[in-house]
Amino acid sequence: MSARGSVLVTDGNERAALAIVRSLGRLGYRVVVCSSRRTSLAGASRFAAADLQVPDAIAEPESFVGAIRAAIDRFHVDILLPVSEPALLAILPAQFPGVCIPMPSDASFRRISDKAEVLRAASTVGLPIPAQRVARSRDEASAMADDLEYPLVLKPSRSVGESGGQRRKQGVQHVASRVDFLSAVGALDEAAFPLLIQRRIIGPGIGVFLLVWRGETRAVFCHRRIREKPPSGGVSVYRESIAPNAALIERSRALLDCFDWRGVAMVEYKLDVATGRPFVMEVNGRFWGSLQLAIDAGVDFPALLIAAACDEHVEPGGLYAVGVRSRWWWGDVDHLIARFRSKGDDSFDDLLPSRWRALLEFFTWHSGFEREEVFRASDPRPFLRETRRWFRRT
Repeated sequence: MSARGSVLVTDGNERAALAIVRSLGRLGYRVVVCSSRRTSLAGASRFAAADLQVPDAIAEPESFVGAIRAAIDRFHVDILLPVSEPALLAILPAQFPGVCIPMPSDASFRRISDKAEVLRAASTVGLPIPAQRVARSRDEASAMADDLEYPLVLKPSRSVGESGGQRRKQGVQHVASRVDFLSAVGALDEAAFPLLIQRRIIGPGIGVFLLVWRGETRAVFCHRRIREKPPSGGVSVYRESIAPNAALIERSRALLDCFDWRGVAMVEYKLDVATGRPFVMEVNGRFWGSLQLAIDAGVDFPALLIAAACDEHVEPGGLYAVGVRSRWWWGDVDHLIARFRSKGDDSFDDLLPSRWRALLEFFTWHSGFEREEVFRASDPRPFLRETRRWFRRT
C-alpha cells in the first residue's frame, strides 16, 4: 500500500476521473480506477495502479455498489471518490465502514441535482434565473406550445431521471420553433418530467467552482467557455481561466449554503450579452469535466478535497493563473465537424462564428498558456486510447 493511502476513483471513462488520477498519483496515492468498460480512459494513465470493470451504475446500481465494496476490500481502499451523478446516487445512500467519502450527504446531493429546486434557491440569494415554465407531463408541455416564445431550451429537472424503478440519463435540448418543440416533447420519456422550458440566454458560459468544507470555502476557481459540443450549447471543449468575481463567488457560496453543502461543486452561469447579467443554469455537485484546467491553473481540487477531509493543513486554493486555456482535443474536433455539417438553417447558427472562422480559430495556438486536457507527453496512453475509440466511433 502507498504511504499516502489507497483511493478508488469511479467512472474511469470520464475526463474528470483522469484529472483526479493524475493529481493524486503524482502525490503518492495508490489510485485504483473502475468503470463499466473493460478498459477506461483514466485506467490507461501511468498513475493508475489498477483498472477494474464494474457493473453500470445507472443500469445496475445494486450490483455496482457490490462491486465497489469488493474493490475496497481487495485493494484496502481508504478513500472513495465517486465521479458521475449515477455513481453518487448509488454510493451515497450505501454504507462503507472505514472508508472516507469526501462528498455531501445523499439528501443534499439529491436536492442540488434538482434544477428546479436550485433555481428556486438561487432567486432567494439574489441570483438571476432564466424566465421559464414548468411542465409536469408531456400533455401539459404540448398544451403550452402556442403560448411560448422561441427559441427555447428544454431541461429535464434531473439529469438522471427515475421512472418505473429505472434510472435514465436525460439531456438538454434546444428548440427553435413550435414544430421542433412538439417533436422534442413527444420523444421524451416519462423520466424527463418535470420539464423546465426556459428562455434561451445568449452569451458565454461562466463556471464558478468551489470547495466547501465545515463551513469554510477552501478553494475557488472560475473559467469561461470558449467552444462547446454541440456548438449551440453543451459540454465545454475549449475554455479559459478568468479572474474571480468576488460578488458572484459570494452569491454562489450562498447558493450552496441553501443545500448544507460540503465538497466540490460547479455553479454554472450564462452571461447575457445584452445585459451583462449572469443567469444561473444549474449546479453540478461533483467533479466537472474541465477539472484539469483548474489543476493546470494552480487549484488542485482533488488534493485539496482529500486534505480537507483528512484534516490536513494546506494553504487554501484561492490564487491561480488567469488566462490559462485548456482544450479537449477530440471534443474540439467534434465541435468543428458539427460546424461544417450544419445546413445553415438552424436559428442558432447566427450566434456562432462562420465555418471558416471556426476553422481558423481551431488552429490558432495561444502560446505559453495553452494546455491539452487529455494528451500529456509524460502520460500519453490515455490520449492514445481515446484516439483509437474516437476513430472507431467515427
